[in-house]
Amino acid sequence: MSQSKPQKHPTTNSPTGEMEKTLELRSLGNTGLKLSCVGFGASPLGSVFGPVSDEEAIATVREAFRLGINFFDTSPYYGGTLSEKVLGNALKAVGVPRDKIIVSTKCGRYKEGFDFSAARVTKSIDESLQRLQLDYVDILQCHDIEFGSLDQVLNQLHKPFPSSTPYITHPSIYQSSSQIINETIPALQKLKQSGKIRFIGITGLPLQIFSYVLDRVPPGTIDVILSYCHYGINDTTLKDLLPYLKSKGVGVISASPLSMGLLTENGPPDWHPASPQLKAACQNAADFCKKKGKDISKIAMKYSLCNEDISTVLVGMKSVQQVQVNVEAAMEVVNGEKDEEILVEVEEILKPVKNQTWLSGI
Repeated sequence: MSQSKPQKHPTTNSPTGEMEKTLELRSLGNTGLKLSCVGFGASPLGSVFGPVSDEEAIATVREAFRLGINFFDTSPYYGGTLSEKVLGNALKAVGVPRDKIIVSTKCGRYKEGFDFSAARVTKSIDESLQRLQLDYVDILQCHDIEFGSLDQVLNQLHKPFPSSTPYITHPSIYQSSSQIINETIPALQKLKQSGKIRFIGITGLPLQIFSYVLDRVPPGTIDVILSYCHYGINDTTLKDLLPYLKSKGVGVISASPLSMGLLTENGPPDWHPASPQLKAACQNAADFCKKKGKDISKIAMKYSLCNEDISTVLVGMKSVQQVQVNVEAAMEVVNGEKDEEILVEVEEILKPVKNQTWLSGI
């Protein structure tokens, strides 16, 4: 993957307001796309973290675009299709030019459950386009492929990670790959040929699943991977995979820099799958930052933004304030404000649980 020098948006006049857009643009693998280093995660627009009014959603999307965010990510799973509907309405209301934004959605995971069949994902994109009020999406991703159907048992891993690698995952995730490789991805290739999607991606929590799939499809088949909770202060295991992904020409989206709420002052939701030890360590780190007059969430966001081999850091947003805070974090990184002294102390607090993760998959 050729990593071009991060660029900045030029000054533009848009229907959303006048402002010099200064967020970095980073290349997404071999796609030719350039994504804002901060990506707009639209799952909160599906009211999954509390209700969001249409007015709030429109104002949030407007501010994001005004401040230079050009990448918007959603899924039919978020809010049971509500996220796609609200994002589509907001983009239309704001009047964002289609060629100025990059829109990504997903397939295979739905409120009703998982279905990676060719028939379902083919129908899924038509439904998503209708909700988003778009003629095409830039990226369509297979959503959480470790939960795919079990077609056959695969007894040996191809190029497995060393046993010492601190990735915790259920061994049967490799059983799910047969359908993804032999049925789902070919269906997405047909959608690409039809013009309904421009690029193909895969998402999931266990990092091994990415190399497992990429090693079994022709080069250039998969354009993008989305990894979450694996590049932040408490977990940097994605870093080890970046050279491999770069060699494949695959773009990298890193989501959930706050580790699904672990790196926040209020702590994670009750359903969070992290161990009590990991939750306690993150809470101690958050309390330490607060005593120092710092917000651990902002420190975590800045930490994730520092690695330019990651095309964009995707974070959920549902308010103008959240957009402003995230863009401010990015600008502070550009200006060299990285909170290095307090970061060293936070890393020391988290050292006993470094790279600890949780099970995901069937």
